[in-house]
Amino acid sequence: MLKVDSQSNTSQLREEFQTLNSVTPHLDVEECSISLMPRNREKNRSMDVLPPDRSLAFLVTTEGESSNYINAALADSFLRPAAFVVTPHPLPGTTTDFWRLVYDYGCTSIVMLNQLNQSNSYWPEPGLQQFGPMTVELLSRTADDDVIIRLFRVQNITRIQEGQLVVRHFQFLRWSPYRDIPDSKKAFLSLLAQVHNWQRECGEGRTVVHCLNGGGRSGTFCACTMILEMIRHHSMVDVFFASKTLRNSKPNMVETMEQYRFCYELAQEYLDCLEAR
Repeated sequence: MLKVDSQSNTSQLREEFQTLNSVTPHLDVEECSISLMPRNREKNRSMDVLPPDRSLAFLVTTEGESSNYINAALADSFLRPAAFVVTPHPLPGTTTDFWRLVYDYGCTSIVMLNQLNQSNSYWPEPGLQQFGPMTVELLSRTADDDVIIRLFRVQNITRIQEGQLVVRHFQFLRWSPYRDIPDSKKAFLSLLAQVHNWQRECGEGRTVVHCLNGGGRSGTFCACTMILEMIRHHSMVDVFFASKTLRNSKPNMVETMEQYRFCYELAQEYLDCLEAR
């Protein structure tokens, strides 16, 4: 495995990241034609971070629901196609669509990697709240210094026959708004383990991953998840492959050199933990 703390490998890492950038160029307008439609523009938090048409997640439309667009991309994990649904933090006007997305794609986890303020909460706390056809009920809440975990029951009242979905929401607290990478590798590894364990427990539903713009932070979480899958199942680490796979779905995933380096450092931390057992 690449050791990233030596000077020689710093240059090697930089070359790798430059190669990654060269094989995942910026999207042109034609590749994001659906996101750029006039009726969809206001549903994008940032026009700089758009999902390409090829990986869009579409909402199920029923009577009374006119649009199936949401700024969300399906991305593969190492073991499973379309394991992640990557999206920006919901806008006030897209909160209903966000919960439709969670329900339509059978997402059993939501991972939130950005800071929360009073104006951008998208869930009820406490109790039950209706968002368009969606009802969302908070069932429980636990918290420590690193993460707040909430359990929700989600239902579409226009599709009662499809039943209820139980969703665990992981709000990660250890990522400063001024840093490209998490404040603590140990806390981030713990987050990854908690999401992994819950996903196994509830039957491997998809995971919604979001930061403010659905870019670098979300991509870093997905890449680290993939790398731990590689280690568990094949005893290998390939940060380049993980990042390239994710960028095929959304080009701004694992956005910075610092995030790319963090993926290697987290893999080393995980391996060190395994050796210490």
